[in-house]
Amino acid sequence: MAHVDERTARRVAEEARETAWRLPSFGKQLFLGDFRLDLIHPHPRVDEEERGKGEEFLARLREFCETKVDARIIEREARIPDDVIKGLKALGAFGMKIPEQYGGLGLSQVYYNKALMLAGSAHSAIGAMLSAHQSIGVPQPVKLFGTDQQKRTFLPRCVNEISAFLLTEPDVGSDPARLRTAAVPDGDDYVVDGVKLWTTNGVVADLLVVMARVPKSEGHRGGITAFVVDANAEGITVENRNAFMGLRGIENGVTRFHQVRVPAANRVGEEGQGLKIALTTLNTGRLSLPAMCAGSAKWCTKIAREWSKERVQWGRPIGEHEAVATKISFIAATAYALEAMVDLSSVLADNERNDIRIEAALAKLWASEMACRVADELVQIRGGRGYETAESLAARGERGVPAEQLLRDLRINRIFEGSSEIMRLLIAREAVDTHLSVAGDIIDPDADLKAKAKAVGRAGGFYSTWFPTLLAGAGQRPGSYGEFGPLARHLRYAERSARKLARSVFYAAGRWQGALERKQGFLGRMVDIGAELFAISAVCVRARADDRPEAYELADAFCEQARVRIGELFDRLWHNTDALDGKVARQVLDGRHTWLEEGVLDPSIPGPWIAEAEPGPTERENVHRTVA
Repeated sequence: MAHVDERTARRVAEEARETAWRLPSFGKQLFLGDFRLDLIHPHPRVDEEERGKGEEFLARLREFCETKVDARIIEREARIPDDVIKGLKALGAFGMKIPEQYGGLGLSQVYYNKALMLAGSAHSAIGAMLSAHQSIGVPQPVKLFGTDQQKRTFLPRCVNEISAFLLTEPDVGSDPARLRTAAVPDGDDYVVDGVKLWTTNGVVADLLVVMARVPKSEGHRGGITAFVVDANAEGITVENRNAFMGLRGIENGVTRFHQVRVPAANRVGEEGQGLKIALTTLNTGRLSLPAMCAGSAKWCTKIAREWSKERVQWGRPIGEHEAVATKISFIAATAYALEAMVDLSSVLADNERNDIRIEAALAKLWASEMACRVADELVQIRGGRGYETAESLAARGERGVPAEQLLRDLRINRIFEGSSEIMRLLIAREAVDTHLSVAGDIIDPDADLKAKAKAVGRAGGFYSTWFPTLLAGAGQRPGSYGEFGPLARHLRYAERSARKLARSVFYAAGRWQGALERKQGFLGRMVDIGAELFAISAVCVRARADDRPEAYELADAFCEQARVRIGELFDRLWHNTDALDGKVARQVLDGRHTWLEEGVLDPSIPGPWIAEAEPGPTERENVHRTVA
């Protein structure tokens, strides 16, 4: 494909953003230094009818997972048995998010996430399959953007069929401007050609959501567009079933399209709306990963507790030694925070009174990072047994605890659905949206003098009223948030820190101006501070709603730990090695330090760094299979 310059890539990404803020957002206001606790407190309640329906399904799902799922078989054979998939279909698990009028269960986001938490604890690959199908697969975009006819056609099928989402290509990841898969209009059809990589569920999918580029022509605005495609259509080949470090049962592949005819009636939304549809779908779809991360942390808490009481070293259970006790405290407190963040974000999504795009993105970023740390600490607590597989442990007569498997399985979440680095940049863009809207033309190289002059006037009016609000607030009043009892001091800290964060962003914008977008280290730490503040807020609100001593104890521990992390992040906003690191990285890339690589062998299998993905007929066997 022809080279796509940086400006074009940014324009494509910017056009896909949802720019309007029609509903209030706790996350958006947080980055502006406006600590709107009233948007999340009191903790929103789950409708009793929804609760009853959800709990009934969870009971059936739990019984199925306990009696029909053997994680050892999935891990050993790297495949979810067909009878398990069929059983999940019969249970209604593939229709959890599909409205009842189309044959689904119509569960709320809260109970959908609870179900993923439960199913993922049976084996991570099961959670991944259900999530990929319903969070980003056919049901969600069709439900949000499909026509009435598309909903009647596809949603009932998705109750008993598996779907997949196809965006990534061998040379296209988080930069969609370079997307190569084409959908050329031809009468009442589009003809699709291209190759898609890492198609989760693609190996067994019955329906696909495919993102393809429609060329601009007479009567066609063109652009990246979403289509629903039957996986058995002529010209579709699954060329490879990919294998990974973890998630050994995941059905992820490489899918080639060659002259695949897709009816225009299968186009979701208008031409050029594909990326906007994908991003809007992910606003709530991203919550599925944090849900499974929370489930993993809860399990880690259980294993850490049981093992650390049983294992004795130097005359005492290891959990009584401070070096291990700090790890147990971190695991338990973080597990509580993960669940609090997921539940709060989920109920906000259900209530539809808040814009949760920032909250969902923060939850995905923070949960995927923290869950990996939790699992790593569990492996460390378990010692050699943490590194040993469950099968090996059981074979020599000990409890088969799959700690190492969990660490492998969780690692992908820092990459899935937007890597942590990309998530930080996406959140940072939303966080500075207000600043760009009032002052963006001042630093925009394409803006003329008239536009810049208007921007100066807008900026002066905005900042003269906004900045003074950052100087004092409820966090400085000793009695603020008194209804939270012992947790009030943490909320006062969060309010003060939100204002400090907003001031830091303002100073950074003044210091670097247009170059701020390239200060990815600063922006990443800014987002991480916001994520920790959101977590503190969610935990305090959740503990207040739980209203039990045990909840306050865990919440207090978590907030103390988070405050230490926030302090370090604030310090590293201005005291860091970012400039030096960039210099050394350029030296490494230029080959200045190849001497360092001498004395070792490279066991890599020879081949190109990125596989060729030229359109055309396949030369490989189709490994697609259907679970009847």
